[in-house]
Amino acid sequence: MPDPFALFDLWFAEARAAEVNDPEAMALATADASGQPSVRMVLLKGHGPDGFTFYTNEQSAKGEQLAANPHAALLFHWKALRRQVRIEGKVERVPDVEADAYFASRARDSQLGAWASDQSRPLDQRETFERRFDEVAERFAGGDVPRPPHWRGYRVIPDRIEFWTDRPHRLHERRLFTLNDGGGWSEGLLYP
Repeated sequence: MPDPFALFDLWFAEARAAEVNDPEAMALATADASGQPSVRMVLLKGHGPDGFTFYTNEQSAKGEQLAANPHAALLFHWKALRRQVRIEGKVERVPDVEADAYFASRARDSQLGAWASDQSRPLDQRETFERRFDEVAERFAGGDVPRPPHWRGYRVIPDRIEFWTDRPHRLHERRLFTLNDGGGWSEGLLYP
C-alpha cells in the first residue's frame, strides 16, 4: 500500500541534511471566503499521518482566512535536492493542550513577541512594537509566559500529496498520492 508519509519522512530527513537554511520552511496558501488567494512562508512544526502542523495568530490574515475557508495548500521547495512536495487538504485547529506544549517549548522572546504583536495589522512605527514587547516582558518578568488565547496551531490534513523531482531537459518526475474514499492512498504519475 502506498505511504506518502513514509516518503515525506525520508525526503524531509534528506532535506535537513542538505539544506543550509530552514528545511522546514513551507509556503502556505490560503484563500478567504470569496476565493481571494494569499501565500506566505511558515515553518513546519510537526508532521505525520494526522497531517502537517504550523502555528500562528488566529487573528492574523491567514488565521482569518482559515476561519472563513478551512482548506490550504503547502509547498516545500528543497533547492539543494532539486525536489518539491505539494500538499493540499482541509485544515483543523490542533487541540489546546498540543498548542500549549509547543508554545512552552519556544524561546522566551518568541513567546513575548506573540503577546506583543497584532500580527498582520497596520503598525504606525517600529518603536510602537518594541515598546509593546518591553511592556509584555515586564508583565511576565520572573514567571512563565502562557500561550496567548489568540495564538494556536493548525494542521493541514492532506487529501493530495505530490512529490516532484527535477530531471534533465524538463523530464521531471511527479508522483501523486490521493486519498481515496476508504481512507487509503492511491499513487500515480503526472506528466511534467
